[in-house]
Amino acid sequence: MKMKVTLARPWLSKTSLLLLLLVALLTTQTHQATAADRELYQLKIYHLKDKQQEDRVDAFLKDAFLPELHKLGIQRIGVFKPIGNDTAADRRIMVLIPYKSFNQLQSVTERLEQSPSFGSNQGYWTAAYDNPPYKRLETIQLQSFADKIQLQAPPLKGQRAERVYELRSYESPNEKLHLNKVQMFVKGDEVGLFKRLGFNAVFYARVMAGSHMPNLMYMTTFENQAARDEHWKTFGADPEWKKLSALPEYQHNVSKNEQMFLHPTDYSDY
Repeated sequence: MKMKVTLARPWLSKTSLLLLLLVALLTTQTHQATAADRELYQLKIYHLKDKQQEDRVDAFLKDAFLPELHKLGIQRIGVFKPIGNDTAADRRIMVLIPYKSFNQLQSVTERLEQSPSFGSNQGYWTAAYDNPPYKRLETIQLQSFADKIQLQAPPLKGQRAERVYELRSYESPNEKLHLNKVQMFVKGDEVGLFKRLGFNAVFYARVMAGSHMPNLMYMTTFENQAARDEHWKTFGADPEWKKLSALPEYQHNVSKNEQMFLHPTDYSDY
């Protein structure tokens, strides 16, 4: 015996399908718009063994890497060194590069690898295997918190040599608490508090790929070390911060807080 199965209301399945397609389309468009509004940052960290390697990487960045990025439309590239770098066992040079999308990052990377100016750079690009320009190259990929929290050039007026850039890293016990800390910056308006107190933030971002996760990083800037210390003293005593940091929903969302004091190189864009 054969059974014939029919839909009692065929229009219902068609309507449901159309609704599902519409929802999917709107969700995709919203996601694309949100992703397009957020910036990507690549933080390249060169680990160096001595002054010779430092000089070689400096020369490459100044004479080849930054000029090529500028030609490709990438501006506001920051190059920094930790304060006291010359006496450190692990010397470092840190390069902050903003991108509009992962597609731009991939396209720029491919074009850089084919650059004629790179091919002629013997101190770095074509260095021999037994005479490398650095010990190791570390890369951290970041994404800005939200569309209205993007890369800013700090309005500093003092001497470049005295400027202090503070890079902070907040690791969380797990992904949920990491998102909670991000929301503390955005919905809790910790970002607004930093702005009101004049911290001159360069960026606020989540670490999307790196060796320490889950994690968020941000960078603030000051005219000098004394100004930095005074700003943080004011921050710690601010009633708004005391209220925000005491809220039950924002407790225990940071397991490790690291900070690094940097100064910009003379060829950095800011």
